[in-house]
Amino acid sequence: MKYAIIIPDGAADEPQDGLGGRTPLQAAKLPHMDAVAAAGVVARANNTPADLPAGSDVANLSLLGYDPHRYYTGRAPLEAAAQGLQLGPNDWAIRCNLVTVEDQVMKSYTAGQISTEEAAELLRTAQQSLGGPRWQFYPGVSYRNLLIHRSAGGPAPFSRDTHTTPPHDLTDKSVLDDYPRGPGSDLLVELMNASEGLFADHPVNTARMAAGKPPATHVWLWGLGSTPQLAPFRERFGVCGAMITAVDLLRGLAALLGWKRIEVPGATGYTDTDYAAKGRYAVEALNEFDLVCVHVEAPDEASHEGDAEAKVKALEEIDAKIVAPVWKALRGFGQYRLLISPDHPTPLRTKTHSYGDVPAAIAGSDIRPDGSATYDEASAARSSLVFAEGWKLMEHFVGRAPLK
Repeated sequence: MKYAIIIPDGAADEPQDGLGGRTPLQAAKLPHMDAVAAAGVVARANNTPADLPAGSDVANLSLLGYDPHRYYTGRAPLEAAAQGLQLGPNDWAIRCNLVTVEDQVMKSYTAGQISTEEAAELLRTAQQSLGGPRWQFYPGVSYRNLLIHRSAGGPAPFSRDTHTTPPHDLTDKSVLDDYPRGPGSDLLVELMNASEGLFADHPVNTARMAAGKPPATHVWLWGLGSTPQLAPFRERFGVCGAMITAVDLLRGLAALLGWKRIEVPGATGYTDTDYAAKGRYAVEALNEFDLVCVHVEAPDEASHEGDAEAKVKALEEIDAKIVAPVWKALRGFGQYRLLISPDHPTPLRTKTHSYGDVPAAIAGSDIRPDGSATYDEASAARSSLVFAEGWKLMEHFVGRAPLK
């Protein structure tokens, strides 16, 4: 049996006036996703428990079959795993975004999609001036970076009661009430405030402003936690997996699950990603692995920017260049199952991740169609197949439990 999972991150949404009262999934031309729905079943799943953050960390952990109430410790530890960073028992990883804040308003949670090279220069400066044995800054990709707090054998200053706010939740909003709170938060706020003066006249920002680009004014610290202890996916589900993604969060999750991470040239984690390359690499990977997961960040990024047209286009690209070739390849193996599901909703209206159900389409050589005609939120809402705890869907998808 071959398996594939395609995750159009943040695809689920609300009806949009600008799309004629349709959601992006309904407005987009998705002949292949619709065909998958018609060939199989459409369920609805809730991957974001109300008492946990409605983020990609919780939602993808759940989507891939792990109860977030049991396993979730924070977003940054997953990204640390992606970089191969080892955390001691009392060490904590912290997301370290480069952002643009002006007059206490979050103007850009990506510092204008700052380049990886520019970000690395800023992080080197931060390490020299603000870092040390306890604080270690690690460059990542573009605005997505990490800060590690080393405990040196002592207790960590943070706990599950340390609260932070994702910067993408604050787009065009005041940040005054959303600095870190709780145990150890004073240390984080001190670093965030210090970065403002450090970056103000930095050569990277001087060059960016001269080119008409927004400067990276601060580091924004959030999503902290210690490393989760995850049982390997193969041990839990009997399937050997591989991950295709441009996002460190998913790379790290794959590493912790024991999956092979496949890097695709041209995969950016943004709307300009090379969708066709992701499709080609996924098809090739099916020859080697039992399960291939393709994660695409583009719909989520479009929602964070409130760009309905870009979200529709991203979904159409996923349909034509990833779903179509992967489904064709799967059918060539004879026995197969295909799952298409976002991790969480990301409404264009709010520009941020949300709680709630997402549509999950499952087709396969052994799955009887349930009469669905389209892949969208409305089709899922009519379904009698409901996973109120989204993490339970995986055991049904891999055939450990019946789909009914």
